[in-house]
Amino acid sequence: MSDTTSSGAPLTACPACLGTELTEILQQESIPAHSCLLMSDRQEAIDFPTGNMVLTACRACGFVFNAAFDLALNQYSESYEETQAFSAHFVEFEEALAKRWIDAYDINNKTVLEIGCGKGTFLATMCRLGSNRGIGIDPAVAPDRLAPEENAQIEWLAELYADHHSAIDADVIVCRHTLEHISPVKEFLDTIRATLGDRHDVPVLFELPDFARVAEELAFWDIYYEHCSYFTIGSLARLFRRCGFDIMALDTVYDGQYLLIEAKPAPVPTEASFAEEDDLAATLELVDSFNARFMADLERRTDVLQGLVDSGKSVSIWGAGSKGVAFVTTLDAADQVTSACDINPYKAGKYLAGSGVSVVGPEDLQEIKPDVVIPMNPVYTEEIAAKLKELGLESELLDVGL
Repeated sequence: MSDTTSSGAPLTACPACLGTELTEILQQESIPAHSCLLMSDRQEAIDFPTGNMVLTACRACGFVFNAAFDLALNQYSESYEETQAFSAHFVEFEEALAKRWIDAYDINNKTVLEIGCGKGTFLATMCRLGSNRGIGIDPAVAPDRLAPEENAQIEWLAELYADHHSAIDADVIVCRHTLEHISPVKEFLDTIRATLGDRHDVPVLFELPDFARVAEELAFWDIYYEHCSYFTIGSLARLFRRCGFDIMALDTVYDGQYLLIEAKPAPVPTEASFAEEDDLAATLELVDSFNARFMADLERRTDVLQGLVDSGKSVSIWGAGSKGVAFVTTLDAADQVTSACDINPYKAGKYLAGSGVSVVGPEDLQEIKPDVVIPMNPVYTEEIAAKLKELGLESELLDVGL
């Protein structure tokens, strides 16, 4: 994470390009300020601090952001449970991504800096596969969860990324699922670019959610307070070029959910060279129709969920992270959802922020016996189905889109 700050005052200019022709596309009031902080007390979870969402699109560059975001509500710490590394499917993806980057940029026997490293599993993988040294920056780091031989290769900094980290001499910079948590995105990338100076050979490798997919699918479970910045592949590329980077590769991965951008510092400004960068018109079409489509589909989805309950079916969600919190709070479904299951053992026995829905482990479902289980991320449906079968449960699996 980064301590690049925001005053909390409503933004009137785009944080990516400073454009002032803005379109408001969605308002949500009093939503949980954090999604991956779980409470040990149900009432504490219900009373968790909230913030407002004013989802806004810049018509000049296509960047989408929460104009009402207030950084003061952030509470990133070791108790922040964002990791997906308890999923075999996700671990396989991380291994493949690490190998892709190591092979593409000869990241062997190098120093890898990861900004926003979370619990450090990806950085540990980069070090293991490439015999690299690592520096991981994140207030949520948990070195004790890694093997001693992994920790021996990595220096952990349990803090937010800040200007003083510019002194770190790294051969590679990795930043995964962090930029979407930062409001002044151009300022953040400008800091990284200034740090690199004339070192034009340093790969800068980012991964983050794809807003085009969210807008097309009306995936409201992927819109929440922690994510104050939303990119399409084109708006992300435009930001990188604006901040002095040349782009080596653009891609979507993980069933189209994530964007990858692979860049290097450029000595002179660069022009768009990938067809995917030309998406501004398509992005504006999506955002202009977003609110009407969102509200209509929200009503439909609310009716579907209530219909399940009215028919006597008990409903559990699978995934007690950000998607689960957004699903329950957006649908106001605290009374319809009996529990939130998660394979991360550090979440069991806790409660979701905003709703107070209880978090359980997979084995607890044997007692709960939900009629319906809704995976919060469809990419894990097969993995969840296998676990339910192993537990002897015949729960119906229902897509999160209902």
